[in-house]
Amino acid sequence: MGIEFSHISVLLKETVDGAFGEKSGVYADLTTGGGGHSFELAKRLDPKTGGKLICLDTDPEAIDAAKKRLEGLPVIFVKSNFRRISEVLDELGIKALDGIIADLGVSSHQLDDAERGFSFHNDAPLDMRMSGEGASARDVVNEYGLEELKRILFEYGEEKFAPKIAKGIVDFRAKEPIETTGQLAEIIKNSVPAAYRREKNPCRKSFQAIRIEVNDELNALSEALERGFERLKAGGKMSVITFHSLEDRIVKNSFRNFCTGCTCPPEFPVCVCGKLPRGELLTKKPITPSEKEITENPRSRSAKLRVIKKIRT
Repeated sequence: MGIEFSHISVLLKETVDGAFGEKSGVYADLTTGGGGHSFELAKRLDPKTGGKLICLDTDPEAIDAAKKRLEGLPVIFVKSNFRRISEVLDELGIKALDGIIADLGVSSHQLDDAERGFSFHNDAPLDMRMSGEGASARDVVNEYGLEELKRILFEYGEEKFAPKIAKGIVDFRAKEPIETTGQLAEIIKNSVPAAYRREKNPCRKSFQAIRIEVNDELNALSEALERGFERLKAGGKMSVITFHSLEDRIVKNSFRNFCTGCTCPPEFPVCVCGKLPRGELLTKKPITPSEKEITENPRSRSAKLRVIKKIRT
């Protein structure tokens, strides 16, 4: 049994304000977590005029916690990966949304609950699956080849010592399987220079990389943004919070594509593609937490909020 599900919502008002329009609207929270952003949005809705919120999450523990927190509010819960937003809306008979919110941070609960195997601070079985289903972190570290491990650590963790860490993993598992987060953390520490170990915890980037691989997070994010934006009404808005540069780059580039019109080569005298921008960026620069919020919740330090409005379908 896990610990109590808690997650301090980052940029709470800014995120909900960014996506909110009419209280009679239909909205989706793609990453419900403990339900902080969902609660702030759902309490503004008027169910008598059709206002409702669709809450998605792959984590059954998150859904259970959010159900308690949002009891009595006009909310529909769906256990699903956010990349399936189109299918979910089809199943619910909903054609279009007035707004979408997404907080891409791993919840404090998932990080702090040792049993979930996300944390390098506690020794626990290597897991890291948001949904509790499919291949786990144990499968990745014991079954992936050297080159594949290097690629994941470098691409998803931006880890400069990826070759050394990948070799450390392969050498260790030749003797015995890697079963726990503690074993993996020790392998990583022993694979990097002592100066790097002293500077900061050398495990953070590798653990992030493996978690992203286990949950296919970056591909899922690209698909969720594309399909979510597709299902917004004209005038509908999407607010997305990211916590690391890989995610932020995907959101930034996706939003830029939605806002791009004509793609004809510059030498063409007139436009022949006829492509018009579908979106308008409402945040020229991402919104970041105030000093006060960072002091109260240090995990919010790296948060960036981007908001886009759909201007045509």
